[in-house]
Amino acid sequence: MTGRLTMLSALSVMLLALPGCAPERDCTLIGAPAGVSLTIAPPLAARVSEAELTACWGGSCTTARPLLSPADRVTTQTCDADSCGATLTRTGGKRGFGDVAGLPKAPVKVRVKLKGADGGTVLDRTLTVTPRGSFPNGPDCGEGGPQAAITVSGDGGLSAAT
Repeated sequence: MTGRLTMLSALSVMLLALPGCAPERDCTLIGAPAGVSLTIAPPLAARVSEAELTACWGGSCTTARPLLSPADRVTTQTCDADSCGATLTRTGGKRGFGDVAGLPKAPVKVRVKLKGADGGTVLDRTLTVTPRGSFPNGPDCGEGGPQAAITVSGDGGLSAAT
């Protein structure tokens, strides 16, 4: 019996050492905070100056106020032997990201409240989303914070982006 335990112990140590034998992979220090990204489509985006996201799970809620920026999309992409380039074009939409510490990888109810420049409410709706783990450097470099993405259509509909 002692011989088997010794053999199992030695085999376990060897198996634990094997991942270190793989070719080394460079992992950057890119952060991936837990939170919810928000995309607001035109024409609604033109009426929105600020956003508030309230995420609720497990009996508690956390509110984030994402900074909204103009949304862009790639319209042309070119590559030559030395480099690649892309041309971005504004979409008329807006984007933002709200940090939500402790966000679980489980269903979360998110209230999306959008306000206009006058402080009046433009939209106030709720959607349930399920955040997923993020891997900014790929799956071999560890998991970042769970993230969810919500899209607000031009007429005010909410959907979870996948």
